[in-house]
Amino acid sequence: MNGFALPAWLTRAKPGSDVALALGVTMLLAVLVVPLPAMLLDIGLALSITMAVLILMVSLFLERPLDFTSFPQVLLLTTLLRLSLNVATTRIILTHGHEGQQAAGHVVQAFGGFLMGGDVVVGLIVFAILLVINFMVITKGSGRIAEVAARFSLDAMPGKQMAIDADLSAGLIDENAARKRRSELEQESAFHGAMDGAAKFVRGDAIAGLIITFINLIGGLAIGIARNGMSFAEAATTFTALTVGDGLVSQIPALVISVAAGIVVTKGNGEGTVDKAMLRQLGGGWKPLALAAGMAVVLALLPGMPLLPFLALAGIAGGAAWYKRKEERLVMHAPPAPLPEPGEPPISDTLRMDLLRLELGYGLLSLAAGDAPKLTEQIKALRRSMAQEMGFVLPSVRIQDNMELPPDTYVLRVKEIEAGRGTLRPPKLLAIDPSGNAPTMLGERTTEPTFGLPALWVDEALREEALARGCTVVDCPGVVATHLTELVRENMSELLSFAETQKLLDELGAEQQKLVTDLVPQQVTLGGLQRLLQSLLAERVSIRDLPTILEGVQEAVAGGQRSLPAMLAVVRTRLARQLSEAAKGPAGYVPIIALSSDWELAFAESLAGPPEDRQLAMAPSRLQEFMHRLRDTLDAAANAGESPVLVCSGGIRNHVRAIVERFRPSTVVLAQQEIHARARIRSVGSL
Repeated sequence: MNGFALPAWLTRAKPGSDVALALGVTMLLAVLVVPLPAMLLDIGLALSITMAVLILMVSLFLERPLDFTSFPQVLLLTTLLRLSLNVATTRIILTHGHEGQQAAGHVVQAFGGFLMGGDVVVGLIVFAILLVINFMVITKGSGRIAEVAARFSLDAMPGKQMAIDADLSAGLIDENAARKRRSELEQESAFHGAMDGAAKFVRGDAIAGLIITFINLIGGLAIGIARNGMSFAEAATTFTALTVGDGLVSQIPALVISVAAGIVVTKGNGEGTVDKAMLRQLGGGWKPLALAAGMAVVLALLPGMPLLPFLALAGIAGGAAWYKRKEERLVMHAPPAPLPEPGEPPISDTLRMDLLRLELGYGLLSLAAGDAPKLTEQIKALRRSMAQEMGFVLPSVRIQDNMELPPDTYVLRVKEIEAGRGTLRPPKLLAIDPSGNAPTMLGERTTEPTFGLPALWVDEALREEALARGCTVVDCPGVVATHLTELVRENMSELLSFAETQKLLDELGAEQQKLVTDLVPQQVTLGGLQRLLQSLLAERVSIRDLPTILEGVQEAVAGGQRSLPAMLAVVRTRLARQLSEAAKGPAGYVPIIALSSDWELAFAESLAGPPEDRQLAMAPSRLQEFMHRLRDTLDAAANAGESPVLVCSGGIRNHVRAIVERFRPSTVVLAQQEIHARARIRSVGSL
């Protein structure tokens, strides 16, 4: 005996192991073909009933459906267990049923005797009712809910995945949290799909139970009369009792598990156990409880109705309503909680940065205060107009006082860095001569802070005179708003953050979301798209037509052009109509200055580096000559009343623009293919 040892695989056959599960399933399949003695049959039926109750209790106390992801497998195995036991009881009933009602075991005998009340007809009726309840009501409803839940879960998956990607891109969650949420989303979809199929198990089990019961009844009568010589009455009594007992012992666990399946699929995605949710929602308000109590009293007073049960229920519901009403009054009249004592703000608050901030000296605080602060209204109008013109909403402008500034000075900051300042003289008005000369009238000489033009501070009484002299007259809030507008235009690309880019994509219409899903992040990252949009905004190109921009990016990626300059060139070509319209002058045509073939060749020969990252390596003297000639050409066109556009080939446009931006940032540089085919053009010079 000392040398005897169990096989290694058998020592692993403990609950929860893979070997134990394999042995269990094998035993279930073996029951289908191997006869069982009555004692083992009793153990199997007791196990079936206990498992059904356990599954029901687990379903009742679930916090969420995904906590029971093994339910479809459990449903399959318990259905297989009941069907195996049905086959075993059928075999033993047909072979040993003539020996008496104890032939199929004590469990079947108990269900066939005690639960039927000793009446076979009553047992048949109870069995039929249980079968109808399980098959027509619970199983059918649970199956339909599981089917709809699976369909909705599949349809909602792309939107949920986009929401996870949006939260990750916005920094609301980290990569680990996003990975966990994606895993839960996959589990949820797989669970609902499995439940849709598993619901068919219970439905098929009910049908199989009906067929097996019918076979047992007919086959038992035939075998009892023809083979065992029993009378019809004796055979009917014996085999009907055994058959109905077998049907009840099978249908009751099936009904319990059907209820459990219904609880799981109807729970949806709600959090919390069923008991807490029902108590919170059914007993959450006193009015429904009071109405229920009143209805119970009315029913108790109706003639022929039992008084005591309805009055007892009315008392319970009325007491609960009184208690809930008392709780609401206590909460309503409770003294407000004391406010926490102001403490030192957390150090992390100092890390927050204002993208746009306007600081006012104490002499200018009246511009942003009062009943109708005109400055704040103009800033709101500025944000609205910029959204319509450029395609994205500017961040809010924080207005605060700064006691360190002179009383009549304001400072505009972009990302905490001073970007401009000026001096105001409220309630005076600023008069500016559009010709660039100082106005010739009485007033305080100054320099307009936005464009640096000579101007005058004049009193309100001189407004009409200034207008008559052809001057532009602006009040103090208008001066600040104009200055802020130009600073925003100059720094617009820096204000388009990663989060704002994601917000732009999220706010596109439903018909464009398929394009967004296909493009981001599979073909281009959100950061890459942000840099492309910033490049457009840096040249004051509106990104309001975002669908066309995305289509251009998709076209570039499909052609293998994944570098930023290459994608930008394709997008700008797509926006040719918009670019041509923006460059159109008052006369209805686009005034252009074309780059000569000599300069085209000079720039092309000066490009060095790989194709995806070409750099300009032109001699400094040659660059100085180009800038000098371009300045003279632009000045000549400006003297003629034109605001021309510099046109060159697409391969050198970015490099030409980088040079022009340093001394004439307002000059538009377009590639030849960026001028729309139907745009009217007029050459006003050449270089």
